[in-house]
Amino acid sequence: MSTLSFLKHLLAFFAPAPAVALGLVLLGQLMLRAQVKPRGWLAPMALLTVLGCAVLLAGLWLLGSDGRMATWAALVLVLASAHWLQLRAWR
Repeated sequence: MSTLSFLKHLLAFFAPAPAVALGLVLLGQLMLRAQVKPRGWLAPMALLTVLGCAVLLAGLWLLGSDGRMATWAALVLVLASAHWLQLRAWR
């Protein structure tokens, strides 16, 4: 496998984490604008992206292959919960 091919596979493996993070941050600011003070989008997105990459790596390690439905479900559940906690939306 060439270096370019390896980088392509690596980026494709980690691509869902920033995509879900961006969606959550944008939708969270749009939908919860009245309840929560907007605190920017870069820091929450960076935190959620790192957390999402960790979930994807854990899914690869536990299940033995990437792209399993359990990993995708865990990614969405963990990132949504973390963003909910980050916004302090329980108030």
